[in-house]
Amino acid sequence: MQPGRSCPLHYRYAPGAMVREADFNADTLYVIGGLYGNAPALKAVLALAQRERTAVTLAFNGDFNWFNSDDAGFCAINNEVLRHRVLRGNVETEIASDDSDAGCGCAYPVHISDAEVERSNTIATTLRETARRHPALRAQLAALPMNLVAAVGGVRVAMVHGDMESLAGWSLAQDALAIEENMNIIKKQIVTSKCRILASSHTCLPVALTLNTTLGHSAIFNNGAAGMPNFRGEQFGMITRISVVPAPFPALYGTRVGDLHADAIGVRYDHARWQHEFLANWPAGSAGHVSYHQRITQGPAYSMADANRLNVSNRHTVRPTSVA
Repeated sequence: MQPGRSCPLHYRYAPGAMVREADFNADTLYVIGGLYGNAPALKAVLALAQRERTAVTLAFNGDFNWFNSDDAGFCAINNEVLRHRVLRGNVETEIASDDSDAGCGCAYPVHISDAEVERSNTIATTLRETARRHPALRAQLAALPMNLVAAVGGVRVAMVHGDMESLAGWSLAQDALAIEENMNIIKKQIVTSKCRILASSHTCLPVALTLNTTLGHSAIFNNGAAGMPNFRGEQFGMITRISVVPAPFPALYGTRVGDLHADAIGVRYDHARWQHEFLANWPAGSAGHVSYHQRITQGPAYSMADANRLNVSNRHTVRPTSVA
């Protein structure tokens, strides 16, 4: 569905794997993908949950580690995240393993340069060395599932890191979702999974759209990154909120799926503090700095209009955008 580098076989599963009883029920669900070790963003997400009028279930759908290569940062992020509903991303899968053949496990599409891939592999190697000093946390990461199914107000929600076939799949990326052939496949996957909402991350750029299936009005929400800016000139992360009640704060964009409210929510963290923590681990010239500092300070070359396709039909193919 999306041309790219090879994906490890043990990352794979079938859409039918989600045809099971829901792993949990929730009235309000936060799907938090791509935290990337950003402690101020995690604090901001927890603060959002405190503002809700109903109980909130937090579900972290992978790559909550990345830049937190210091021991204190690694422990702080994982000790908090692992208290909630969690699935593993390619980052957690790779740092919990001693097999480094897959590098960072990102399975990047071909438009991502070899230099960017190599820098990501360097970040993963550094983070794996930190994880090895914390074997108990590492064992918990290794035991995490690759996907979760929630029932929110009776509507089934599939949570994956990549897509409906692979932990590191790219078929729910913003450019892949603009291709009609891909959309036809995803509609079939939604019906097979019996989940009317798909929530993903991994590709690092957000996108949301609705589609009609034999299950009824359905939606795809890729939240991009909770721990990094998602739009040009902005400095906030994003999560996906799915609930039986409206949000008590403004959403960036959203829709209704049955009686549910499905929204993209901004995560407005302490940017100055995050920059300080990032630079302590990834100073100028380091792999993390070269690949991500510009995005952290200025956002990617991407707009909210690119991401919000909830009321857009017959959109033409979108040019691939670098995640760096």
